[in-house]
Amino acid sequence: MGQRLLMMQSALLHRGPDDRGVFQSAQPNGGAWGGVSCGLVHTRLSILDLSPAGHQPMTFSSGGLSIVFNGEIYNFKELKAQLTSMGETGFVSNSDTEILLRLFKQFGPACLEKLRGMFAFAIWDDKGKTLFLARDPLGIKPLYYSFQDGRLVFASELRAIMASGLVQPEPDPTAIYHYFRTGTVAEPATLLRGVRMLEAGHWLCWKEEKIDVRNFWQLKFSNDDDFNGDAVQLVRSALLDSVNSHFVSDVPVGIFLSGGIDSTALVALAKCNGHEKLESFTIGFNESNFDETDLAARTAKHFGTSHHSLKVDAATGRDLFQRYLRIVDQPSNDGLNTFSISEFARQNNLRVVLSGLGGDELFGGYPSFRRIPQMVKTARSCSFLKPILARVLGAAGGLSHNLQAQRLAEFLKSRSGPEEAYAAVRGVFTHVESKFLVRSIFAQELPEIIPSPVRGFSAMHLLDEVSGFEITRYMRNQVLRDSDVMSMACGLELRVPFIDRVLLETIARIPAQLRLRPGKLMLLEAVPEIPEWISSRPKRGFSFPFQQWLGHEWKTTFEKSTKDTGLYLGSWYRTWALFMLQHCLERLRSQALIAGRKLSESPIFLS
Repeated sequence: MGQRLLMMQSALLHRGPDDRGVFQSAQPNGGAWGGVSCGLVHTRLSILDLSPAGHQPMTFSSGGLSIVFNGEIYNFKELKAQLTSMGETGFVSNSDTEILLRLFKQFGPACLEKLRGMFAFAIWDDKGKTLFLARDPLGIKPLYYSFQDGRLVFASELRAIMASGLVQPEPDPTAIYHYFRTGTVAEPATLLRGVRMLEAGHWLCWKEEKIDVRNFWQLKFSNDDDFNGDAVQLVRSALLDSVNSHFVSDVPVGIFLSGGIDSTALVALAKCNGHEKLESFTIGFNESNFDETDLAARTAKHFGTSHHSLKVDAATGRDLFQRYLRIVDQPSNDGLNTFSISEFARQNNLRVVLSGLGGDELFGGYPSFRRIPQMVKTARSCSFLKPILARVLGAAGGLSHNLQAQRLAEFLKSRSGPEEAYAAVRGVFTHVESKFLVRSIFAQELPEIIPSPVRGFSAMHLLDEVSGFEITRYMRNQVLRDSDVMSMACGLELRVPFIDRVLLETIARIPAQLRLRPGKLMLLEAVPEIPEWISSRPKRGFSFPFQQWLGHEWKTTFEKSTKDTGLYLGSWYRTWALFMLQHCLERLRSQALIAGRKLSESPIFLS
């Protein structure tokens, strides 16, 4: 067991370069695992209480409790005061880890209701011989686990699960189908059959070789159309509160600043909260239609931040991409942007940064907030014409290689509800294409009924449904997962003030027609400090000029993945999706060979 623990720890050293620790619990009656019933390892990125007192795994010898914890509890000082009023004494650190452990001792799983922050943690009760795992309500921090034959293995990244040598590295065809559909592997599935992601807002308890998984939080949107409060002031107060709480740190906190509304709002709100010495970071490109460095620099000067800017061209981007490939944990159509700016910030000695992720999902910034309601309403109003329109669009899309027409035809063939519309808008490959690709890889057919990813929220209004899908699908499964892996690979903690339980519970009371108005008007009204050159700028998401690079400087990098696929690819993101899956499967194959196992060969384009 000891060697397996060290292998898992070694796989996560990039996440915690400052300290490391190991805990092993003796099994009363010996056992096949060398007398150990529980082993915990940790690698630490020191943010709160930089002293050795914050070392993990942290153990209360008197209570028989030990913890490993990834993340931050922003309200830990308030919780410490509450514990003190209850008679808790003898605190040995100024860390949130100790507060979390003491809180669990007092309240058990109910302690989760008191936490404000991002977290994935495990607590071993040596007296009761139970292990408790929990993941934050919005899934900011990842938590993977494998449960087989009564044995539980868990980690913050898939690579550490693999390093244990206890999981058969066999790809999951259904998970790969959903990856082709959406560009990400949706929780609770992972790329591997035997590994799951603990869903956001859930806890897991292991006892006597059995597990119990339960939900403790779910996103709920209000259906109160009679809301008569001051929505702008409500949002502003909630935003100021969230941003302020995310500055809890014993090291400096920086901000990722682009030319967009969300990151600019963070700088403005931080200034309103009295945070004067701010460092901001942006990256840009030689391709002028993708470059936002001038806008970001103007904003930084306006607010008085110490600004750092990095230009990335196709050659330096290719070098970044090679480093990115060594870090990727699961295939994704995103992440390189976060890796590049995280690496840049870490090179400038930052350990903590704030990101504007989540602003689009909360305040209706994506085109999906317009397109999905239009699609659903149109389909409902002409239901009798749907079969005809589907055939026409499908034929036209096939002849002209119009990917949008093909996805729209597939939408019209379905029940044409919000979920189907969301799949059409966010889709990478169609259902037929995805099944074809899975069949090409595994030489087997998937069942016609393929389980959809979990819903993860409740909503009555159509716009709230779009917001719910964006938060629980795209944001959680792709943006947040990639952001965690890529930032932590650089020894950098990325915090997301827009993705905060207290903030969401507050603004979810505001009717969708008001909160999700086009152009993110609610956010602009709540943060009038956003300068005009940002607020009046047309919406444009931050992205790399991949289409140009893949057609020229990067062309040879992707040729193997796209050769003889049997499908028209067209857009860069479809090419990228195939390449990233191939890369991850090849890594699994090499890991399997190292472990002395045989991973089935993948025919055709993944050979």
